[in-house]
Amino acid sequence: MLRDLHITARGAWLAVLSGALACGLDYAVWHAALKDLITMRAAIIQLSVPVLAANGSVLFLSEAVSYRLLVSGIVILGGIALAIWGRDYAARISAETTNGRRRSP
Repeated sequence: MLRDLHITARGAWLAVLSGALACGLDYAVWHAALKDLITMRAAIIQLSVPVLAANGSVLFLSEAVSYRLLVSGIVILGGIALAIWGRDYAARISAETTNGRRRSP
């Protein structure tokens, strides 16, 4: 495999440049979004990266959409939703019970 490898200066430069631009854009977007997120929520949202990468491979690299990809994406996003909304729900219930209000069954 290494003997068939052909690297040009232009190709290497374009690879480095595109990687730097992609990483720079990624960090800029992430840090802009991070200012509005609490640490726990940011960590949970970060778990969506594999799903986003898989969707990018389907869109930009014409990868096949398989049943396994769909199910795993749904499970991951469902877990993220449960972690975010379940925590909000638990905090709301806790606040209601500590303020003297009773929950309705």
